[in-house]
Amino acid sequence: MENQERIRIFERAPIPQAVLRMAIPTILSSLVMVIYNLADTYFVGMLNNPVQNAAVTLAAPVLLAFNAVNNLFGVGASSMMSRALGRKDYDTVRRSSAFGFYCALTCGVLFSLLCTLFRGPLLHLLGANAQTQDATAAYLTWTVCCGAAPSILNVVLAYLVRSVGATLHASIGTMSGCLLNIVLDPIFILPWGLNLGAAGAGLATFLSNSAACLYFFVLLFVKRRSTYVSIHPRHLRHVNRNIVIGVCAVGIPAAIQNLLNVTGMTVLNNFTAAFNSNAVAAMGISQKLAMIPMYISQGLSQGLMPLVSYNYASGNVRRMKGAVGFAAKLSLCFLAAMAALYYSFAGGLISLFMKNADVVAYGTRFLRGMCLATPFLCMDFLAVGVFQACGMGKKSLVFAILRKVVLEIPALYILNALFPLYGLAYAQLCAEVVLATAAVLVLLHLFKRLEQSAAAEGK
Repeated sequence: MENQERIRIFERAPIPQAVLRMAIPTILSSLVMVIYNLADTYFVGMLNNPVQNAAVTLAAPVLLAFNAVNNLFGVGASSMMSRALGRKDYDTVRRSSAFGFYCALTCGVLFSLLCTLFRGPLLHLLGANAQTQDATAAYLTWTVCCGAAPSILNVVLAYLVRSVGATLHASIGTMSGCLLNIVLDPIFILPWGLNLGAAGAGLATFLSNSAACLYFFVLLFVKRRSTYVSIHPRHLRHVNRNIVIGVCAVGIPAAIQNLLNVTGMTVLNNFTAAFNSNAVAAMGISQKLAMIPMYISQGLSQGLMPLVSYNYASGNVRRMKGAVGFAAKLSLCFLAAMAALYYSFAGGLISLFMKNADVVAYGTRFLRGMCLATPFLCMDFLAVGVFQACGMGKKSLVFAILRKVVLEIPALYILNALFPLYGLAYAQLCAEVVLATAAVLVLLHLFKRLEQSAAAEGK
């Protein structure tokens, strides 16, 4: 009965209802994840110690690198599963989920080992100096050396569960970990609690991700007879070449996209670190605030993916196009409002996280530059989500290379040379204006081609 209701949402429900039904739990989950990402910065900021706050900022690229694995096996497997579901190929759904899960688990363990073995060179690469090295290392110990596997599996399991239409369960799992992290942060970070500073933030993150994983394991055990998602080893044994290629065709470009994001963030942090710890702390706060609209836009795109995948595989191009169009209008209106809010109240928002005049002054100018890119994000994310949902990994890879290698990273170098430090905040704007224009043109061409193909088959 539960599966039949999800099929109805995929196939017959009115488009606004279907989009909102799929996307709202994912957006709510993204909102909680935003708060979770802000929690470390907020509670560490309450220490009023720029060094502790800088440690969280400098470690961020490593945590972002987890998303390379999340995208490889989460996005890749979930796209394969939703397309197989649209074809009613339930064996492929189960085998793809098992393949994604065990590959993600292996990568999480490898992440922990490599970070532990090469911690010194990693800290240098991240831009940590004598002042920030100890705090950054302490934060990495819990979030990466101990916490890589649960952090990765938490997200990958949410993707797998969401791919078969169980968006509410996926969101509950993610949100439970995030909410626990928010509760634990002040206890572990602040002087009235364990007073561990950045290390306490890392410990809270590790425990909360472990709790989220436990939720998903219990869920899959309870639903083992009624869900198409499987992490049983017997389904791993039957994985064939088509499943591996199908997962990797979408997952590898998505992973490369994320690694390029990590590269861009590392370049940005290194440029900022050349100034002082106040500038690093301000950039970190600004980045976290800028992630709020970004995560919500991504949440809408991710929630839409199973609906697009299913209708693409079943040949219902009209429904697929209508869903993407409705989501684009919704996202654009919201992101434009967020950009206006950020620009108007930048100083007040920064001061919520740290009562330091220099940090607030830096952060105000950073956030005003970053928020200008916000309205353009929706078309970029939607286009990449559509490509991933349809198994068009090469197109999403082209967008990733355009965003970072061709546009944003060169813009960081040029703008920092022309306008030292403050120019860095405008690099994303330069990239997103071009990408949003390209996204609209490519999506229009894609839908036209699919409609022509469907019309030809109808004849």
